[in-house]
Amino acid sequence: MTITVDHRPEAPAGPPKLDSTRLRIAQQETLDTPRMAYSLLARMMFTPVDLLYGRQGSFTKFAMLEIIARVPYQAWERMGYWAVHRHAGSSALAKRMFERIVEARSDQDNEQWHLLIMQDLIQRHGIRQNWLLHKVAPWFISFFYYHVSWVLFLVRPEWSYRLNAEFEDHAEHEYMTFVADNPDLEFTPDPGTYAAEYGRFRSVADLLRQIGHDERVHKLGSLENLENPRP
Repeated sequence: MTITVDHRPEAPAGPPKLDSTRLRIAQQETLDTPRMAYSLLARMMFTPVDLLYGRQGSFTKFAMLEIIARVPYQAWERMGYWAVHRHAGSSALAKRMFERIVEARSDQDNEQWHLLIMQDLIQRHGIRQNWLLHKVAPWFISFFYYHVSWVLFLVRPEWSYRLNAEFEDHAEHEYMTFVADNPDLEFTPDPGTYAAEYGRFRSVADLLRQIGHDERVHKLGSLENLENPRP
């Protein structure tokens, strides 16, 4: 017997790619918007990153942030599979949970592209990285964040979504502020190393603006999930 599949649902396309004009508008919107009121848990993550990598933005600091940024989505994906198994007897509920898994995986993939782009820029600028700051420290902070996200989601999912929204808000402002503070990036061509997968931009400034806008989209997604934390 032959089975024909008329439509196969695809993973979310990810945050929209903006042109140069819209990216500048997005940057100004971010700069004009106050940061969220960060919780103690959020500040517990931001403070050691600032101490280790400096309060000002940099490619190495952004790489660190992107390593951490993948973590809550990984935790939610794990919890989602556990929930799908637990509620396998209800196909409608299991389907909604799996849709959340697909969404979390898509966001995680987007953050991974950010990390690859940052690592490429670090290499192109000849920035040296040491084992302790750029291997060990990210692992410890990510380990802490993963388990906090996992436990919060288990107890009250909205707490986990709120913490992620705070993290993404922080990242959004960090990228947009860095571009504003480094006007020379407007004249640095986007190397386009991952153009086929992520897109090509007029300059590194626009590339970083796009990443900052991605973080805003992730933040808004988490804030939306706050209103409906359970599928």
